[in-house]
Amino acid sequence: MPPMRRAVVTGLGFITSIGNGREEVLRNLKECRTGVELFPEFAAPDVPVKLAGTVKGFSFPTAMFEDWTYPAEYSLSREQLRPMTPNALYAYCAMQQAIREAKLAPDLVSNPRTGILCASGGSMWMAYENLHTMATRGVMRCQPMAIVNGIPGSLYINLVSCFKLKGGSLGCSSACSSSAHALGLAMELIRQGRQDIVFVVGAEDCNKFSILPFAGIRALSVQTDPEKTPCAFDAKRDGFVGTGGAAVLVVEELEHARRRGAAIAVEAMGWGQASDGFNVIAPEPSGDGLSRAIKEALQDANLKPGEVDYINAHGTSTPIGDVSECRAIRKVFAGGKVPFISSTKSLTGHGLSLAGAMEAGFCCLALQERFTPVSAHITELDPECKDLPIVTRPIADAPRIVLSNSSGFGGSNVCLALRRWENGE
Repeated sequence: MPPMRRAVVTGLGFITSIGNGREEVLRNLKECRTGVELFPEFAAPDVPVKLAGTVKGFSFPTAMFEDWTYPAEYSLSREQLRPMTPNALYAYCAMQQAIREAKLAPDLVSNPRTGILCASGGSMWMAYENLHTMATRGVMRCQPMAIVNGIPGSLYINLVSCFKLKGGSLGCSSACSSSAHALGLAMELIRQGRQDIVFVVGAEDCNKFSILPFAGIRALSVQTDPEKTPCAFDAKRDGFVGTGGAAVLVVEELEHARRRGAAIAVEAMGWGQASDGFNVIAPEPSGDGLSRAIKEALQDANLKPGEVDYINAHGTSTPIGDVSECRAIRKVFAGGKVPFISSTKSLTGHGLSLAGAMEAGFCCLALQERFTPVSAHITELDPECKDLPIVTRPIADAPRIVLSNSSGFGGSNVCLALRRWENGE
């Protein structure tokens, strides 16, 4: 039986609230600088939420693509922009970065052995604009691309066209675990020999249509100081802060990467998934589903719990969610060494379907650059979390093996296991 094919990460791309590129994101992670700020779209007195993890350098004043602005280093034609949504534009820019970092030639990007897995909730704003036009002005007044930019699949539809991708393409939809699922499925495609390269993309809009609906379930923080919230695991936390942007990982088969002389960043060792079977919104309080996902990831990666150095927690800063996750971690690591834990959402805000890919990308940076991200804004740990090694200030630790947790509505839990790549392995 041939040896199991292995998946590695050879390129990263970021459009996020803490930076639009690897170096800016790395600097802000290390220096614990927030991307959250007061958001003009939430300024109205009847809006209880005031903060967002804003994406800088982009502007979408209307739904007409001719009015959009974005960083000058990226060039798109009218034909490419016309069917796009804001999240697709973010993803296009992040994908350009990832392709450049991975040093992928055009014939490897546009190749039957190169696929793409995307995760997005779709552009609720664009869907609203199109449906409102149809309802108030008539069906034939809808712009021709309404069906393309009004559905969740808009992300992979646009990227496949823009980059002339020829391998498998798929959109993943499992709420806030969507792009973590995409990365897990990318590992499977590589292992099974179905693809040699897979682009993993998570992307979301950053506007009132994508964020404010969560206010209805009291999931969003109503604080107004971005230097104090979000604050995962803190006793004063009162909900998450929404964000958008995009993250792209180039996942590649190990020997394929070696043959072309690619710089290997990280090995994607394994993953696990499990459902709570509890509630459409609330997590199962004991953390049972997430604990099973973590155990499955460890088994898939052939790891023992004591080998894990760091966990990038789902850590949204909701009262029940953080406690449930802490309980899940205790179940897995009971009686042994508990890894360091932090939530990078306390810097970026919660990226929804984007979160899993974005945070896996952050884990890749932490592994490569040998640092442990801090969980920001903690002044007093919740008593339910005090016994765990949550990183509240910079520490001298260089993780070698990390886990990244994601959980979504309906109790959909995913855990990813990643390992630092060192020469000679």
